[in-house]
Amino acid sequence: MAWIAGEIESAANDLGAMIAVDTSFPPGRGYDAFADLMEGLVAPLGFAHERVVVPEALWQVPGGPAFGPRTNLVSTRRSGKPVCGLYFHVDTVPAAPGWQGDPLRMARDGDKLIGLGAADMKGCIAAVLLALRAAEACNVALAYDPMLLFCTDEEGGLFPGIRYLAEQGRLEGHVLNFNGSAEARIWAGCFGLFNLLVRLRGQAVHAGEGNRSGSGLNAIEGALPLLDALVVLKARVATRLSALPPPPGKPALAAQLNIATINGGTAGGQVPALLELTINRRYAPEERFEEALAEIEAVVREAVAKTPGLSVETALVGHLALTSDPTGPHWPRWQRAMGQGFGYAPEEFRKWGAASCSDFGWVQRTTGMQEVLLGGLGRPSRNIHAPGEHTTTADVVALARSVLAYLAADFAPELIPENTSSQS
Repeated sequence: MAWIAGEIESAANDLGAMIAVDTSFPPGRGYDAFADLMEGLVAPLGFAHERVVVPEALWQVPGGPAFGPRTNLVSTRRSGKPVCGLYFHVDTVPAAPGWQGDPLRMARDGDKLIGLGAADMKGCIAAVLLALRAAEACNVALAYDPMLLFCTDEEGGLFPGIRYLAEQGRLEGHVLNFNGSAEARIWAGCFGLFNLLVRLRGQAVHAGEGNRSGSGLNAIEGALPLLDALVVLKARVATRLSALPPPPGKPALAAQLNIATINGGTAGGQVPALLELTINRRYAPEERFEEALAEIEAVVREAVAKTPGLSVETALVGHLALTSDPTGPHWPRWQRAMGQGFGYAPEEFRKWGAASCSDFGWVQRTTGMQEVLLGGLGRPSRNIHAPGEHTTTADVVALARSVLAYLAADFAPELIPENTSSQS
C-alpha cells in the first residue's frame, strides 16, 4: 500500500498519455491508437493481448457515416487461477464547450488531474495498472488471474464492445466494472437507455423564394410542432418514478427524456431541407424498452403530420439495456476492499441505483452472469461529462489500493467464494 502512494506520479503520467488519445464517441476514431498505448503499458506485466473488433454491420447507424474500427483489447495473464475480469470503457463523450484549456492535454491543479475522461474512466485504468505493478514489485500473490477488458462504445453506442465479447463467449469468471463510484456504495443496478435519431426532410430552395406559396419547405420550422410535443412528453415521462433506491439524500429516481442533439441548415441564403435531432430516453426497470420506443415514435408521427409535405424517418442509434440487481457472492469482499483502499467503515456503505446507465445489462442478458462488481472514480464533484472533468491523486491511490486488496490472495481469504467452493 505504501509503494502505491510512492508511485502515484507514474500513474499520473499514464493518465496523461491516455487522455491525449482522442477516444470520444461519437465518432470513435481513436480505438486502435488507444489499444496501441495499452499494449505498451501492460506488456511489461506479462500480459498477452488480443484485439477483438466488433463487425461494422452490428454498430453502423443506418444512413450514418462509417467510423471505426471498433477495436476492443483483451489482455490476459494465465496461471490456472480463477479469472477476474477488470472492465473499462475506453471511450469518452465529446468535449463540451467551456473547457478552459485543451481537454486532451491533462492539467494539474494541486491534487486534481484534469482532462476529458480523467474520472470516466481513464483514471481507473491508471489506478488498476498501479495496483498490478505494486503486486509485481512487492511479490503479492494473487487470488485471481486478471483479465483486462478495454472496451468500446459504452457512451450510448448501438453495440458496445462488452456486449460483443459477451455474445462471443469471451468473458470468464466474474467481472469488476470500473464505470462507477469512489463512494461507499453497493450497486443496486441502473436504468436502461436508448438514443433515437429523427430525420425531418423538407425541400431546399433559395431563401428569397422560401415565402412563396408552394416553394420550398423549411425542415427547421416544420419541426416546431414536434419540439413542442416532445417537451410535453418529457414532463409526462418525468412523473414515472422507480422503486430502485436512489443515492442517499436524493429524490426518487424518475424516467427521463431529453433532446440531446439538434442539427440543421447550411447557410442563411437557403431554406433548410434537413433537420436531425437525437432523443435520449432513460427508462426505469418498471418500463419496457419496446413501449418507451413506440411512445416516442407515435408522438413523432403525430407531430410531423401537422406539416404537410414534411417527411420523417427514425433510427435507433444507441441502446444500453437496464442492469438488474447485480449483487452476488463476491460483493462482501469487494466492499471490504473498498473500505481498505478508501478508508470507509462497513456501516458507511449504502445500496443505491442510478438513472445513469451501463453496458452490463447486455452482459446479464447474454451470459446469465448476474453478479457485477462496481467501483471507480465517480463523485458528484468531478464534473463527469462536463468541462473541467477531473479526478484526484488521492482517489487514484485509494482505488489502486482497493484493487490490490481485492486481487491479493491473503486479503480476507475467508470471503473468497472460490476458496469456500474448493473446500466443499
